[in-house]
Amino acid sequence: MSEINLLIPGPTPLPPEVMRAMSRPMTSHRGPAFGRIMREILDGLGEVFQTRSDIIPLVASGTGGLEASVVNFLSPGDRVLSVNNGHFCERYAEIAERFGARVDRVTAEWGRPVPAEAVAARLREDTRREYRAVLVTQSETSTGVHNDVRAVREALADHPALLMVDAISSLGAIPLETDGWGVDVVVTASQKALMSPPGMAFLSVSERAWEAAERATGPRFYFDLRRGRAEARKPHPGTPFTTAITVAYAVHAALGLIHAEGLPRVFERHRRMARMVRAGVRGMGLHTLVDDEHAVNTVTTVRVPDGVDGRAVGAHARDRYAVLLGSGIGRLEQAIVRIGHLGYTRQEWLLAGLEALGRTLADLGHPVRTEAGLRAATDSLEAPAPL
Repeated sequence: MSEINLLIPGPTPLPPEVMRAMSRPMTSHRGPAFGRIMREILDGLGEVFQTRSDIIPLVASGTGGLEASVVNFLSPGDRVLSVNNGHFCERYAEIAERFGARVDRVTAEWGRPVPAEAVAARLREDTRREYRAVLVTQSETSTGVHNDVRAVREALADHPALLMVDAISSLGAIPLETDGWGVDVVVTASQKALMSPPGMAFLSVSERAWEAAERATGPRFYFDLRRGRAEARKPHPGTPFTTAITVAYAVHAALGLIHAEGLPRVFERHRRMARMVRAGVRGMGLHTLVDDEHAVNTVTTVRVPDGVDGRAVGAHARDRYAVLLGSGIGRLEQAIVRIGHLGYTRQEWLLAGLEALGRTLADLGHPVRTEAGLRAATDSLEAPAPL
């Protein structure tokens, strides 16, 4: 473990194999050696996305990937429906608005899921079929809610709108069956469950989405995914512009680890870590923001006790115990702390983080049952998984 125990919802810790891969010599991003690496990356990502559609690599953050999805598949004036119950859902909606889309929001209280029936009702009201896309953030890490992509797909029924999913903090941690569920566009990034540094985004694009890209009228140059498709389909694929070679080395190594573990085991590991953290939190006498039925297995949002500022909890855990917890965002800034448990996060690191959280609250004058919480966390690892 590094000197700092990194327990935020991304960037996530890096496996030793990934760090070693990043020390490989620099090479040409247009040469055959790197092209072979990129081909293996795209093939490996196809397994993680669970798609046979094109996967386009971008040198950008996840937000760049979201912007690319907007400018390639939507036009100014298009109507869009946003499934909106948190900060990152709202970010996706705002990007669409900045590029001229007319965004309608179907909302829920932060910490609660948007009912699929509410989405279906809004789509049924669209009798003229004006919606061009439905935007969903699968893992809403500002609140810890798992937005059910499959249920949204079912709510779409025969509506022709594209289903566009922000899977930046979910792909490779929780199931997302791109082809099986009929998802048109999926956006992810390197620094979350892909266990790599920030710097690359990846989009899977269906044939329906490519048809929309030909109709879209918004400006695009660096983020023109048609350029990206041409490069990705070459015998030695790359990106239209200079590639983040070191990040690509990291993603290549990380995908090898995911493949060796197997996606079902990866998903189960995330479920197990999530159960452990939530059991520990409740064993201390604390409360989670989200009920287990709707909680995402990438992050747990913990309500701080009344009279405690969540920002102070995070600062104290960092400065006194060398544990980095995620702070709350927006309206939840003072009310919660966030414990990330995705990617290369180890059981012992999470237990140390839970202990630091308990000790921090005691230091701030609000003692909790830290030892009981740690026992509950470890006990959860022995308990059978819920059906």
